[in-house]
Amino acid sequence: MIQTETVTIPGHVHGYPQVAFGGYVAGMLARRSTADTVRVDFRRAVPIDTPLALPAAEPGHATLTDADGTLLAQAAPATLGITAPPGPSWSAAKRAAEAALASPKRPVTDCFGCGIECAPGHGLRLFPWPVPDRPVIAAAWTPDQGLADHNGELPPEIVWAALDCPGGIAAWVFQGMARGAVTAALTATQVQPVLAGAEYISHAWAIRSEGRKYTVGVSLSTRGGELCALAEALWVAPREQTQAPASER
Repeated sequence: MIQTETVTIPGHVHGYPQVAFGGYVAGMLARRSTADTVRVDFRRAVPIDTPLALPAAEPGHATLTDADGTLLAQAAPATLGITAPPGPSWSAAKRAAEAALASPKRPVTDCFGCGIECAPGHGLRLFPWPVPDRPVIAAAWTPDQGLADHNGELPPEIVWAALDCPGGIAAWVFQGMARGAVTAALTATQVQPVLAGAEYISHAWAIRSEGRKYTVGVSLSTRGGELCALAEALWVAPREQTQAPASER
């Protein structure tokens, strides 16, 4: 008998309105995959507040469908062929986050990843922004206890969520990606636990772009620079606009 698990993404875990936050969904599938490095490909928008299915899959794989069996996302074992460039210092990452909050170019949203309107523990409150004179986006981040499990450790859903928004902002700033783009694929690995209340540095960088497709790297490290998680993400811009207006860069 094939067993199917049913899950519902909570309403507050969204990026765009009514669309589940991609990094969170990817982490949910990665946890079920159990592979060391996992690639998650999105096939359709994943809704919030809607029962979804996680059918049984072969070892290392995981699949998410809607109630009718339509494929939404799938995970499979993968490899990562990137190396993170040196990260900024804690003070530089903290200044970048402060600049993000002060910038009039940064939308004020309730995005689960980078939304300032999210209450602590109800969103990541991760605010990446460019580091002056370096081709990286960065943020200083102290995860709230409300994001952790009973042991104070962030589950894969939250760690992978932290690897999402920084890459999109890197593509927007350095590659001219239009707003409205989506995460099409996320490949990541976690090499050590991420704990609530500890201090971390997130940084992201551009890798390549072609047409509407933008590939970026994202790293999450301790304040001292020890790698915790690494990801390569593929973002895809909407068809109607392939480049951000110059006034928005």
